[in-house]
Amino acid sequence: MMLKIKRVPTVVSNYQKEDGDEGSRRGGGCGRNCLQNCCLQDACLPLYAFKKVDSIVSEKKGVDVFEYDKGEPPVAFLDSLLLGEWEERMQRGLFRYDVTACETKVIPGQHGFIAQLNEGRHLKKRPTEFRVDKVLQPFDRNKFNFTKVGQEEVLFQFGASEDGEVQFFPDAPIDPENSPSMVAINVSPIEYGHVLLIPRVLDCLPQRIDRDSFMLAIYMAAEAGNPYFRLGYNSLGAFATINHLHFQAYYLAVPFPIEKAPTKEITASDGGVKISELVNYPVRGLVFEGGNALLDLSNVVSDACICLQENNIPYNVLIADCGNRIFLLPQCYAEKQALGEVSPELLDTQVNPAVWEISGHMVLKRKKDYEEASEENAWRLLAEVSLSEERFQEVTALIFEAIFYRSCVDGTDSENLLEDVNVEHQLVEEVNASNEISHQAMVIGNQDCLVLH
Repeated sequence: MMLKIKRVPTVVSNYQKEDGDEGSRRGGGCGRNCLQNCCLQDACLPLYAFKKVDSIVSEKKGVDVFEYDKGEPPVAFLDSLLLGEWEERMQRGLFRYDVTACETKVIPGQHGFIAQLNEGRHLKKRPTEFRVDKVLQPFDRNKFNFTKVGQEEVLFQFGASEDGEVQFFPDAPIDPENSPSMVAINVSPIEYGHVLLIPRVLDCLPQRIDRDSFMLAIYMAAEAGNPYFRLGYNSLGAFATINHLHFQAYYLAVPFPIEKAPTKEITASDGGVKISELVNYPVRGLVFEGGNALLDLSNVVSDACICLQENNIPYNVLIADCGNRIFLLPQCYAEKQALGEVSPELLDTQVNPAVWEISGHMVLKRKKDYEEASEENAWRLLAEVSLSEERFQEVTALIFEAIFYRSCVDGTDSENLLEDVNVEHQLVEEVNASNEISHQAMVIGNQDCLVLH
C-alpha cells in the first residue's frame, strides 16, 4: 500500500545556517531575524489563544474521551493555521529537503508498520551535541537552541486565552518578559506538517518534561482535534538531538501500529486515569487514558516522566487520539549501542529509534532497507529498543511509586491504587527487594499514606 500526500514544490533551505554563513542574513539585529534580544524589539508573530478547560468527559463509542465546546474558532487550527502555514514555508524554501518527495508505504503484515525512505535527513540534520548517557543536562546557550532560529520559521505563538474563549491575533507582539510558547517548522522534517512545539521558548528550558509543558502539549493535541495528528517527545538518551525543551508533531493519515496494539489494564488512578501495559508489541510500554479531568491525565503522565528523568532512564512519549491516549516508552537502544550489544546489521541501517520509529513509523535512510522492509525487520529493530521484562517491571515499580507519592502529597488516597498494582503485577516488594530499596511508611498530614523510598 503506497501512501499519498499533497505535494508542493520546495528547495533546500538556506536558513538555520551557522553564524557567519552568508545567504540567511537580513536586515536588523544580528541580521538573522532570530528569537534573541537582538532581533525581538518590535517583533510580531501570529498568536493562537486556546480555551483552557478543566474537564470533560463524555461517552463516545463506549470510550471516555475529552471533549469541550470551543465554539466556532476564528481560524481552523490544524487545516488552515498549522498545515496551511507549514505549506507556505515549504513554498518559500525553508526546509532542508523536500519530505513530500520521500517514498512511503505500509509494510505487509499483521501490525501495519509504515516505512519511509528519507535519504536526506541523516545527511542534513543537525548532529547531536551532548552526552547520550545523561537524561538531564543543563541548557547550554553556546550550542544550537531554538532562540537561534529565524522568525520566519515560526508559524505562530500558542498560549491560553485570557478571556476564556478561542482567539486568533494575526500580528501579536512577542513579549520577552512573558516568554511565549511557539510552534515552528522542523526544517529536517520526517513527515507532512512536521512542527515543533517549544514551551516558553525564551526561558531556554533544557529537554526535560514538567507538568506545565506537558499540559501545553495535550492542549495542542486537543486543539488539533484530529487523531492523525500526533505529538511526540524524545528525552536525551532516547534520541532527542537538541537540549532545548520541545515536542514534535506531524500529520499522517494512517493508524500507527502502537495505537492498534492490544493492552492489559493494570489499574486506575483516583483521578480516573486508566493505566495499561502494551501486549504483543516489540517495545514494552505503558498506556495512559481517561481521567476525570484533562489535568488528571496530564499530571499522572508528567509525574511518570519526571520519575524517569530523575532516575536517568531515557524514554519516549507519544500523545495520540487528540490527547486522550498517551504512550510512555522507556528505552535502552543508545545504552546498548555504547556497550556494543547492537548487531552490526542493525547499526548499518543508521536508524536511531526515537518516538516515531517506536510508534511504528520507520524512517529508513538507505534504499536497500526500504526495498527490503518487512514486518520481521521492523520487529527485530524495535525489540532492541525495549527494556527486558525484568527491567521493565523494575522501572514500572519506580513510576508507580512516584505517582502514589504525588497522590499522597496532593491529598488523595492512593492505598487502593497501590493494592491494585500489587495484585496485578506483584511488583513493588519483589522488585525493590532485588534492588535493595528499603520500604518505609510515612504519615502525611493527618492521613496514613504509603510512600516508598
